[in-house]
Amino acid sequence: MHALEPHPIATPRHPWLREPLLHFVLLGALLFAADHFLVARSGNPNVIVVSKDVTDEAKSSFRTARGREPNAQELEALTRRWVDNEILFREGITQRVDQGDKMIRDRVIFKALMMVESGLKLPPADDDTLRQWFEANRAKYDDPARYDFQEAVLAADNSEAAARAFAQALNAGAPGDTQAGLRVFKARPAASLEQGYGTEFIKALASAPVGEWRALPTRDGLRVMRLDAVSEPKPGAFEALRNVVRQDWTDATMAQLRTDAVRLRGQKYVVKYETREQAP
Repeated sequence: MHALEPHPIATPRHPWLREPLLHFVLLGALLFAADHFLVARSGNPNVIVVSKDVTDEAKSSFRTARGREPNAQELEALTRRWVDNEILFREGITQRVDQGDKMIRDRVIFKALMMVESGLKLPPADDDTLRQWFEANRAKYDDPARYDFQEAVLAADNSEAAARAFAQALNAGAPGDTQAGLRVFKARPAASLEQGYGTEFIKALASAPVGEWRALPTRDGLRVMRLDAVSEPKPGAFEALRNVVRQDWTDATMAQLRTDAVRLRGQKYVVKYETREQAP
């Protein structure tokens, strides 16, 4: 069998991708790329209608990005962000920030958001504040358990019976060169594997004996795997991560301040949902 190391998923490194102000706009402006076809406005400028088309587009965009349907909480967050951006858009039009932009929606939203942000003040943060944030969000800073494992990919018959028989043959020392290719995974955290293989696979891999080929359940059926090693999780150290924690706390605090400021302005609007009786 020939070893093949899968390419890791690239992680954005450009500094501008961390800009939380950009994230605020992108979640609403890019997620709903066809927004100008979907906005449902009534004759009253203080009434915002979230049409069924908007929620359908939110579901479709989420499904394309994540490969599954959004749950109720995720759909609520997406439509709430759409409402926030609609508030910013209307406030921007009221403040005439659209002048020279030919009514481009995302630019109007971005300009209105910058006006909101100019009036915000970040509260001071001492070590106690940062430590509390660190402990409350420890999952972001702890190094999780990591798994080294191999997958023997069957070239032809990938039925359940064939997977179990092939695992038994590999454990017995039978050569597998003619039957499968080999994929080798090193130091993979469970979170990076769950999207591709599913939650059930993570549980089965974690409990599998080291060095033994097994047919493990995945969202695509049984796959022949061998666990090679497990690295135990390591807790993050606040002292070593203080600067990272401060930046994360700053980003999250400013994001909350922006959201609160936008929704304070949005109190003059009535939000109506075509598919439910009450706004969030």
